[in-house]
Amino acid sequence: MSEKNWPLYEVFLRSRAGLDHKHAGSVHALDAETALEAARDLYTRRQEGISIWVVKSNHVHASDPVDNPSLFEPADDKIYRHPTFYDIPDEVGKM
Repeated sequence: MSEKNWPLYEVFLRSRAGLDHKHAGSVHALDAETALEAARDLYTRRQEGISIWVVKSNHVHASDPVDNPSLFEPADDKIYRHPTFYDIPDEVGKM
C-alpha cells in the first residue's frame, strides 16, 4: 500500500488539563499507533499538548448544513430546559 492510499486520521489536541480537545489537523498513516506518532511529531513540536486523539476521518460524521434550522432551533417552547423553571431551595445556595 503506497502512502497515497494510507487512511486519513483527524488529530485532536488538548493543550492543558481541564481544557477540551481541539481539532489540530490531519495525518495519513497505516494505523492508529502510527497516526499518534505522526501527530505527536507534527503538532506538538513545541510541547503544546498533553493529550492527543486520532480518529479515522471516515468515522467522523457531521450534520448537513441544510438541517441546521431543525437541529439548532432555539428551544424557547421547552421551558423545562431553562434554569428559571426550577425552584431551588435556599439551603442549596448558588449553583
